Amino acid sequence: MTSGAHRVLVVDDEATIVEIVGRYLERAGYEASGAADGFEALEAVASNRPDLVVLDLMLPGIDGIEVMRRLRELPGPPLAVILLTARGEESDRLVGLRQGADDYVVKPFSPAELVARVGAVLRRTIPPQGDAEEPPIEVGPLRIEPASRRVVLDDEEVGLTMREFDLLAFLATHPGRVYSRDQLMESVWGEPYFEDTSTVTVHIRRLRAKLGDDPAQPRFIETVWGVGYRLRP
Repeated sequence: MTSGAHRVLVVDDEATIVEIVGRYLERAGYEASGAADGFEALEAVASNRPDLVVLDLMLPGIDGIEVMRRLRELPGPPLAVILLTARGEESDRLVGLRQGADDYVVKPFSPAELVARVGAVLRRTIPPQGDAEEPPIEVGPLRIEPASRRVVLDDEEVGLTMREFDLLAFLATHPGRVYSRDQLMESVWGEPYFEDTSTVTVHIRRLRAKLGDDPAQPRFIETVWGVGYRLRP
């Protein structure tokens, strides 16, 4: 474990999974800790806030979706979350994504692949130290601040999940250009491993709701039917 390493909390009621994933994370240079249920996870986050939570969907007491909902209510920037699920149905994936999960992994999984996913999510959500600060992006009354990951609309801050911010920032850096859902999956999610691009639709819907954007008369995100989405310049 290195000084200043990113902290990852692994939440699963199977002690073997917590132990093995924690060992792989520490070999990769992360600081890993574990929790066996949802209540223990919430206490762990309150006492030593991690940078990312690997969260099993099926937990005793309160399930992973409820844990994630409570994590989203905590003050401060939203925590990155990777869901673990033993079920691969589309409904489970979409529920997790609607609640703000940054990624998901279906059991059984390779610990090495999970560690790679952890790294990919952290690279998207935590700016590298020492990089030059990116200037804000302004689109009318909308201000996007990449360095602080803040979004301000009409002088009021808008609370977005990490993935929602990534999607909005990507569209804002290419105003007027239309992107298909496949292109957005690869550019924003980073890897073309999702077969179900309805994930993009879910996040666009959430962004519009938070920005008060009417799809019929959009101020910001416009649907180009049969093609994809673009941010109005």
